[in-house]
Formats: sequence, C-alpha cells, structure tokens
Amino acid sequence: MSNFLQISSNLLYGAFIFYLIAILFFTGAIREKKGREETVKNRWASIGVSLAIAGFASQVASFITRWIASGHAPISNMFEFISFFGMMIVGAFILIYFIYRVNVLGIFALAVSVILIAYGSMFPREINPLIPALQSDWLFIHVSTTAIGQAILSISFVAGLMYLLKSVDPHVKDKRSFWLEALMFGIICVIGFITISTAFSFASYKVDFNWVDKIGNENIMSYKLPAIVGPNEGEMLTPDKFSPITEMPAIIHAQKFNTVIWTFITGTILYTAIRLLIRKRISVLLQPLVKKVDLGLVDEISYRAVLIGFPVFSLGGLVFAMIWAQIAWTRFWGWDPKEVWALITFLFYAAFLHLRLSKGWHGEKTAWLAVIGFIIIMFNLIVVNLVIAGLHSYA
Repeated sequence: MSNFLQISSNLLYGAFIFYLIAILFFTGAIREKKGREETVKNRWASIGVSLAIAGFASQVASFITRWIASGHAPISNMFEFISFFGMMIVGAFILIYFIYRVNVLGIFALAVSVILIAYGSMFPREINPLIPALQSDWLFIHVSTTAIGQAILSISFVAGLMYLLKSVDPHVKDKRSFWLEALMFGIICVIGFITISTAFSFASYKVDFNWVDKIGNENIMSYKLPAIVGPNEGEMLTPDKFSPITEMPAIIHAQKFNTVIWTFITGTILYTAIRLLIRKRISVLLQPLVKKVDLGLVDEISYRAVLIGFPVFSLGGLVFAMIWAQIAWTRFWGWDPKEVWALITFLFYAAFLHLRLSKGWHGEKTAWLAVIGFIIIMFNLIVVNLVIAGLHSYA
C-alpha cells in the first residue's frame, strides 16, 4: 500500500507541474495575436487546455491510488479535501472553457487551483484510520458533492475577479479599488502561509504542548510553527522553543488559530515587500491580463457558474449532510459551526440568484457578490475548520 501512496504523491506533483505550465501557455494565448478577440482559438490555448486536461487526469489518478492505499475515500482531512477541491475547480474550468473559449479564464482558474493545492499540501498527509463518525458511504457522497458545488461556484469568483480587474480603476482611490486590493492581499496571505510552512517544514520544527480540552481531558497538541498563542492550560513539553505570548480558551483550537495568525503575519510581510518592489498596487499589475476581456461574456460565465453550482452545493452541503447527520448523530440539524456556515453559503447564493433574476443585478454588482461568495466559502474552509471547535473539527 505504501507504493500506492508514493505513486499518488508523484501523480499529484505531476498534476501541479502540468497546471503551472498550462498557466504559462494560457498567458501566451492572450498575447499571441494582438487585436483579435479573446475567444479566438490559437495554438497556445490548445496546448494550455491540453496540459490542463493532462494535469486533471494525473490528479484523478492520484486520487484513485490514494483511495486504494487508504481503503477509503481520500477526502477526510484538510490535505485530501483541499486537493480534491482544487481538482474539481480544474474540472469545472475545463468544461466551461469548451463552452466559452475564454483563454484568460485558464490563467486565473488554474492559479486558484494551484494555490489551493499548494496550501493543502502544507497540512499533514499521513493516512489515518477513519473515526467512527466518518465510517460511512455518506462520507464520499456528502463531501464530494459539496466540493464539486463549491468548485463550480469558484469559477463564478474567477469570472467576477476578471470583471473587477477590468472595470475597477485601481489608480482611483475609492472604496471599489480599496476592496479589490484587499482581495489581492488575501491571496498573498495564502501564498505567505505556504512559504512560511515550507520553511519550517524543511527545518523540521515541532513543539508539543500538554493541554486541557473543553470537557476537562488532557491531550497533546503539536505545533509545526512557533507558538504565538498556546492551548488552554498549555504546558510546553519541548524545551528551548519559542514560548507563546498568550493562551486560547478551550473552545478555540489554538494550534490552528496559530496557523491563521502566521498566515496574516507572513502575508503582510510578503505583500509589503511586493508593493515596495513593484511600486504599484497588485491589481494594477494584473490588469494587462484582462485587457481584451469581454465584460458581458465573463458576467454570463459568472452567472452560469452560480446557476449550476448552487443546486449542486445545496444537494451536497445541506440535503446529503442532513441525511448523514440524522444517521450518525440521530438529528439532522444541530447548529454546529460548519452547519451554520453551510446554511449561510446557501442563503447567500440564493440571494445572489434572487438579485440577479428579480432585481436585475448584473455586471459589477454581481461580480462583487461572486467575490464575497468565494470569501464565505474560504472562511468556511479555513477559519471554521482551523479555528472554531465543533463536531467537524476532525477535518
């Protein structure tokens, strides 16, 4: 089985490389023939989408081989789920690309997938036996459907981001340009986390704490980054390490919250360094990529993605989740933080469609909504999973 695990890792690495090279070819595709429409097919785009398909196939093979190695669907922890989520974004992009042929969409969609896969790779990759609550066929049914729905909704974000990069003038200091640059900062924070985690991983950094959870049991908590915040009633077991500044209450997972803090610290440092180097906003740097984008077309792509992704997410994130909750916990709803944020996501995209269909919202208004929707998805994925303790904290 260890051979299958190694093969899975190699295939995932291969997919990552394919996606990176595909981004370069899609970048070449939007610059190949000046003056021609973005939808014109060219050789660079053909190679780019072929590489994306090859990467997707490699990642599917990685998913299957890891399933064989573990004996269960590999979507039960942060590394596995985020990798699967990134793979589904690529799959959604490939399908939408063959409908609309928007080459620049490949740059942004694949970049989001690459960042997510790299981010997921920073979490533990070990295969562990499933806890009793996860030993069910509903694990794959619920989680995979939710991830597919979120991936399709993420294409709406990608299209919305492209719309905003072209329609919002970053040189004008107003609320629109401020929030667009704030979005760039958030992306840089994720890249910062990947950077700092990789550095400490190579240094084999680790510190252990003995701590008391919210029901009074003593446990061991391991940190892979220096502990800025410590666990509840935490006692450091590893000598000669950085001592935490303060400790967190038991309701907050201190180690994961510490990760979020490091993400913002490194993101801020990296963002500041980039700004000092290029002496302009990052949104200004990206604007040439969307120079030839048809705003009406990307607005339609964003809307269609929500139209398809919303019912898929609703099925997986609410309906299937409630069925499984009833089977596992003898209640279909319990106001667990993960359940609450799934409901918030559902209500937000329901409002998105209502405003679009009934109130006539389109263009920049719905582009901002698509961005906010993705932020809600990321908050659910990162903050709710990593900070707020709940029944889904095993992820």
